[in-house]
Amino acid sequence: MSRAGARVGVGTHFRYDGETVEVVEMAATTVGNEVVLKDGQGRLLRLSLRELLFSDRATLIPEGPGPSSDDAEEVASVVLGQLDDDDRRQILERAEHVREVLTGYRSGSTELAREGEPRASYAPTLPLDARYAAKAAEVGVTDRTIRRWVADYRRHGEAGLVQRTSSQARPFGRADDRWVETALEVMVEHTGESKPSRKMVIDRTQARLIARFGPDVVPQPSQATAYRVLTELERRHPLFRLSTKRNRDIADRPDDAYGKLRPTRPGEYLLMDSTRLDVFAFDPLTLRWVQAELSIGMDWYTRCVTGIRLTPVSTKAVDVSAVLYQSFRPRPAGKDWPRHAVWPEHGIPRTVLIDVDAAEGPGLASPPLVPETLVVDHGKVYVSEHLTSVCRRMGISIQPARLRTGRDKGPVERFFRTLREDLLQALPGYKGPDIHSRGERPEDDAFFFLDELEAIIREWTAVVYHSRPHSGLIDPGLPGLRMSPAKMFEHGMARAGYIEAPRDSDLAFEFLQTKWRTIQHYGVEIDRRRYNGPALNAYRTAKSPYSGPVKNGWPFQVDPDDITRIYFRDPDSRLWHSLLWEHAPSADMPLSEDALAFARKLAASKYRYPDDRLAVADLLERWNLGLGTTLAERRMALRLSREQAAIELPETEAETVVSLPSVRKALGTAPDAAEPELAEPAEVGDDDEADLDDIADEDDFYADALEDV
Repeated sequence: MSRAGARVGVGTHFRYDGETVEVVEMAATTVGNEVVLKDGQGRLLRLSLRELLFSDRATLIPEGPGPSSDDAEEVASVVLGQLDDDDRRQILERAEHVREVLTGYRSGSTELAREGEPRASYAPTLPLDARYAAKAAEVGVTDRTIRRWVADYRRHGEAGLVQRTSSQARPFGRADDRWVETALEVMVEHTGESKPSRKMVIDRTQARLIARFGPDVVPQPSQATAYRVLTELERRHPLFRLSTKRNRDIADRPDDAYGKLRPTRPGEYLLMDSTRLDVFAFDPLTLRWVQAELSIGMDWYTRCVTGIRLTPVSTKAVDVSAVLYQSFRPRPAGKDWPRHAVWPEHGIPRTVLIDVDAAEGPGLASPPLVPETLVVDHGKVYVSEHLTSVCRRMGISIQPARLRTGRDKGPVERFFRTLREDLLQALPGYKGPDIHSRGERPEDDAFFFLDELEAIIREWTAVVYHSRPHSGLIDPGLPGLRMSPAKMFEHGMARAGYIEAPRDSDLAFEFLQTKWRTIQHYGVEIDRRRYNGPALNAYRTAKSPYSGPVKNGWPFQVDPDDITRIYFRDPDSRLWHSLLWEHAPSADMPLSEDALAFARKLAASKYRYPDDRLAVADLLERWNLGLGTTLAERRMALRLSREQAAIELPETEAETVVSLPSVRKALGTAPDAAEPELAEPAEVGDDDEADLDDIADEDDFYADALEDV
């Protein structure tokens, strides 16, 4: 029988520093037990017994059978744990037979003898061969089988009987190992390609084996065996069962243990990402369905969503900046939202703590915080110069995620799935996550406009998501407590002692794009557009104090979604001023850069001498007639139809508020044309604007369809 211990004394062999040595003497001294070792060349070495037994330099060479860490056999508990109840009962019964052969008692002990034991055929006085023969006749097996059971039991106990009776078959059957390795090699090569069939992989495997080893060298398994081998290899490298995208994600998993950032307070890491929604939105221009992209910002520590922006077709850099700005300045909460979904209006500086529950006001849709690090992917809008400049100005670090590694932004990816499963699939117009999940005609359902859909997502996030316990939010000190994102934010405030939130209302201008231009007598020209205003009067002939990329240039903030005005900061008073485009009165709505570029192209193909005024007028007429049927036109019109700007900019000095289209529509007044630099010829005067007001007052379809619900 094997033993776990080994005798250490004179004659015991060790491997010491790579050489085989033998113990030739053991002695007890005043400092402890010592041994004398002798190597193969007759040299002697004296050292303590403690070092010999516990030093990494010495290894005992056991004599006889015994357990070892490098044995091929599994641990007894592992072997026995794989058995079901019937197999375990059979092994225990077989072990009783073996013990009865060896000792005459099924329990193996005289103290636990059963009634009638030992039986006459298994009396300990009988020869062992006679007991073998008696047990073989009783069980109905050969004498050789009984001897094998006894040998296995003596070496490994009950686990030895399992190894003999339930031997594991080879996972790939009788298939040649070279064929299996080559088939796996072919499967790995198809990771980044379209999904092949099993027959194609089998054919390519055989062709590669013939080219590598020659014909008829490696046996080709039968078709059934080859399919079974590929099914088993599917466990190692998925290729046939899952989608190609999922197979690539699995293949890109690291071999080492997963690592992750561990936030310790609110605002330490802000995750940002965009995704194409699985529900259609409605195009108010052409009355057709349109794709929508959702961009969000999420605080990693609390899982609170701090910014939401829904855009038609695709996301632009200004939309990402708007999401980031919402973490500084959250949107106001809805009027009918429940109390638990509304955040107090507060901005707590680093050195001041106040009772935030006592703050008064309509409340906010999300918690305000200043992010320290931004975690983004490598999309164009996230690595753009505009976003990186804003983050550098605000003191925010940017940490890009690894390429094609979605788990680096795992919480926000999981939020997109939760949004789809808990909200989007319950909405009309839901089309499923892929083409295979799409209904027959989801376009026939009821619809939501983009603003309505964004309002629904924002309200669901505040009312449901922020208040529901999250399985990923735990306190190591209270592992059984599951907290919601709102409760985790309160926990983070108590743990960190403070949050940071800015109070500067002019912070929004920091998130716009900066253009460097010189100030001329006629104003400022940007992309063939001229802007002017009283704020430039003191600087038309002054030298610029800035050393920008343009000689004698001044910085101007530009919103690409509304080019009817730009913003200028007075270097002396540090106040912001708006400069209006000379053709702004021609547009009765905000105009984007894409729209103006398209209008210029449209006018150039229609008129011999086009200008911006004519281009804008023709573009508005085209949209009013419903001719905007291309994807580019629908995208621009959708951006123009949004009642809510990407970034809510504060009022500036010397800005005529009633000139804004939304204010003019609400008040029913005409724009103020008193400023000489904004005056336009009589052809496009008040009469045209009065006609537009008359059209807006008609009870037509769009007046009802675009009404807020």
